[in-house]
Amino acid sequence: MNQQAMRIMLAAGPNSELESFALRAALENFGVKVDMQWIGRPNDLINVLSGKNRGEIDYILLSFHGEEGAFLMPELGKDVYEDGEPRSAAFGADEIRQYASLKGVHVISTGCTLGEKKLADAFLEAGAMSYVAPDDYIDGNAAFIFVLTMLYERMNNTKTVRAAFDRASSIDEETRLFQLYMQK
Repeated sequence: MNQQAMRIMLAAGPNSELESFALRAALENFGVKVDMQWIGRPNDLINVLSGKNRGEIDYILLSFHGEEGAFLMPELGKDVYEDGEPRSAAFGADEIRQYASLKGVHVISTGCTLGEKKLADAFLEAGAMSYVAPDDYIDGNAAFIFVLTMLYERMNNTKTVRAAFDRASSIDEETRLFQLYMQK
C-alpha cells in the first residue's frame, strides 16, 4: 500500500484532542489523507461506525479513552440527547453490534481496555477486516508511537497488517498491550 493511497478517518473522542492533533499531523506528514471527525455525542460515533459519515477509507482510527472494554462518551443533559440516541457514558460491544457497518475497513483504537475480546468480536462481526487495540491500561505515549509505527510499516515498507502489527507491538512492554484481531 503506498502512502498516497491510504485514507484514514480519525474519530477524536472526548478529552483526546492532543493525541488526535498529534496523530493527524504525523499522518498527514506521511502523505495520508486524514478525515477528522470530532465526537461530542453518541450519534457522532454512530455516524462514523455506520458509514453514514464517511466516504471510502482504509482505516478508522478511534482516538478515545476506554474503560472496561467500552469507549467513554460524554454524559449529556437529558434534554440534549436526540431521539433514539444511546444515553450511556459507555459505548461497548452491544452498541457496536447494533450500529456499526465496517465492511472492508481496518479499525485501530488507542484507548485503554478497548482491545478486550468481546469488543473486538463485535467489530469483526460488523465487517471490520481487522481490529487493533490495547487490552489493558496503556500509557498514551505508547499508544501514539504504536499507531505511527504500525501505519508507517504498512505504508512505507508495504508490510502486511500482521507484520506491521508485530513490528509496532515489539517496541516495549506497553506496546505489547495491543492486540490484533482479524477476519478468519
